Amino acid sequence: WAIELVDFLLPFVYLDYLGIRPRTLSALFGIAAAPFLHGNFYHLAANTVPFAVLSFIVILTSQHEYVSLFVFSALSAGTGTWLFGERSSVHIGISGVIFGLFGFVLARGFFTRNILYIIVSVAAAIMYGGILFSIFPTRGFISWECHLFGFLGGIAFARISANRIT
Repeated sequence: WAIELVDFLLPFVYLDYLGIRPRTLSALFGIAAAPFLHGNFYHLAANTVPFAVLSFIVILTSQHEYVSLFVFSALSAGTGTWLFGERSSVHIGISGVIFGLFGFVLARGFFTRNILYIIVSVAAAIMYGGILFSIFPTRGFISWECHLFGFLGGIAFARISANRIT
């Protein structure tokens, strides 16, 4: 929110350009910066609620893995977008991390076979299952690549962390 406020209050500063610019070596920093940049307050507000809810769910069931999952999701979403995104675009927003959190929550129950995680997975699927439609290229202004690779990163993290438990 602070970064978006700075971007809004200083019209001569265009921070969004620091996002992911696919296959541009000078823009590799965008992989780390993109989750903290948003096009406007509406974009930020639309991402805030699912980010907060899914973060809360993950923290309740897996506090020690939250930061690692956040970083892993951001890196998988950002790297996949950098490799496969439309070259003439700039990808910004925390939605890749949101999809990573969602993928993790859905897959965790499957990989661990823990009844609590399964219940949480089903509840999350009921609450947010509709967002899965945006992992496909449907609208030009939505970074489906970021959504897809964040989601896959969350599933991979669930698998990796389940291997450490079992």
